[in-house]
Amino acid sequence: MIDPKKILKKVTPTPMIANDLTAAEKKEKITALFTEIMETLGLDLNDDSLKETPHRVAKMYVDEVFYGLESSSFPKITVVDNKFEYDHPVMEINIVTNSHCEHHFVPIIGKTHIAYIPNKKVLGLSKLNRIVDYFAKRPQIQERLTLQIHQALVEILETQNVAVVTDAMHACVKTRGIKDVTSMTRTSKLSGVFLQDSSHRAEFMSAIPRVQEVIY
Repeated sequence: MIDPKKILKKVTPTPMIANDLTAAEKKEKITALFTEIMETLGLDLNDDSLKETPHRVAKMYVDEVFYGLESSSFPKITVVDNKFEYDHPVMEINIVTNSHCEHHFVPIIGKTHIAYIPNKKVLGLSKLNRIVDYFAKRPQIQERLTLQIHQALVEILETQNVAVVTDAMHACVKTRGIKDVTSMTRTSKLSGVFLQDSSHRAEFMSAIPRVQEVIY
């Protein structure tokens, strides 16, 4: 079984401060604070449609969209020996990636594409999805998200032969400010043969759909 703390020490950190609040205490505090926000906006919390909103938001933040802030929530992962000596790329394309922009706390919606060439270890395919989801479920910027996924996989798989590409739509660009409804963002981190060997890199990149096809 992979030790999450060992992996997370090798990963670019998300800016955080330590606190000793339990999940229940966090939800209680967020509920109170979001109640104040809604009242400040002039919303009537006695309305049937609104009265449970602060609690719903608190539960969503702690249990769902930001669960990746807790090291204890890191997915349970066991790697297996590469007994069959498989030495070609393993690719998983179009992994659903839903996160939140740390600047405005609005959604980042996209897909992540991963490739690796096994050394001594291989990983169950669903574990790639779980690793992506864990790092996505925190306030993020896309560049850091891509790096965190890549760094975790390098440590878990004990190989530099890892490639990660993330394509995403940012609601902070689409629904506010410039309100650009068509632009997409692509970030990538390649290492090992995917960086050094153009044929491996081309094989991976050609397997990834065009950015517009990933989301729409």
